[in-house]
Amino acid sequence: MSGTDEFSLIEIFAEHFRAPVADVWLGIGDDAAVTSLPSGRDLVTATDALIEGTHFLPETDPRSVGHRSLAINLSDIAAMGAEPHWATLSLSLPSGDRDWVTRFAAGFAALAKEFGVTLIGGDTVRGPLGASVTLLGSVPSGAAVTRSAAQSGDRLFVTGVPGHAGAGCRIRMGALSADDPDDYLACFEYPQPQVRLAVELRELVTAMIDVSDGVAPDLARLLAASSKGAVCVIPGLGRLEDDFGTDEAVSLFLSGGEDYELCLTVAPDNVEQVQSLAAAHRIPLHELGVVHDEAGISWSHDGVVLPTPAEAFSHFGAGDE
Repeated sequence: MSGTDEFSLIEIFAEHFRAPVADVWLGIGDDAAVTSLPSGRDLVTATDALIEGTHFLPETDPRSVGHRSLAINLSDIAAMGAEPHWATLSLSLPSGDRDWVTRFAAGFAALAKEFGVTLIGGDTVRGPLGASVTLLGSVPSGAAVTRSAAQSGDRLFVTGVPGHAGAGCRIRMGALSADDPDDYLACFEYPQPQVRLAVELRELVTAMIDVSDGVAPDLARLLAASSKGAVCVIPGLGRLEDDFGTDEAVSLFLSGGEDYELCLTVAPDNVEQVQSLAAAHRIPLHELGVVHDEAGISWSHDGVVLPTPAEAFSHFGAGDE
């Protein structure tokens, strides 16, 4: 891609982020960006990528790709209890398709503005279609939430409607069908990271993890990091079970992936406050079980103990987010 094309494409993003921002001294247009982090804050950084054929299909709306490229990083930042500030973006493009980039930028910018994120730089290169985002946020010093501090007796919760995005992914691939697929597709193509709730939960939870590969594998990672185990019960699966049957619904809930929700552990004394905050944000919050000291995790549904859940779904080919 020629230099002229590259600068023209960069200008598409600059148009969305031209307004001055107090904590950005120097943004798009120079060799590097300069930002200001207030004293008493720790920097939190997340990086993730979306690649055509692995994370999205060739016919995917570029707005969805733009939205998801930022959303998956927002979800990681949220899991730390952090507030997002700035992003950099590297786009790999087979050609300088201005229409594709314009629509991608619209999806990216809309979500960025919703959460107060400023795009401060990046790069464009010729190559396989894909986007890599680095997102920077902050927390009060020493206040970042990790995976490794769950305590025996903590209650386990997950936000949102796990399994719906995985169903949307499979519908898009042609592996599942539903009479009314729109909600499932929206959950997959336009995930809504739980940033605002996570910030308010920061001092109330003991551990937290972003649910991107499925509730079962991501909860297992949290428990392993904390050297704990748990006994868990799958909550009512509602529409998933009505549309796809019990076995498929259970599989989607546990290992469907693409949720970008939060799994959290909460001391008993804080449970009521956590539930109230989730209700105030109108975010579903499902209790899964209780943390204990013995390693390992068991799952049951409708009183039936389940075999070890399948491994996390690996998108359209291989790799994970």
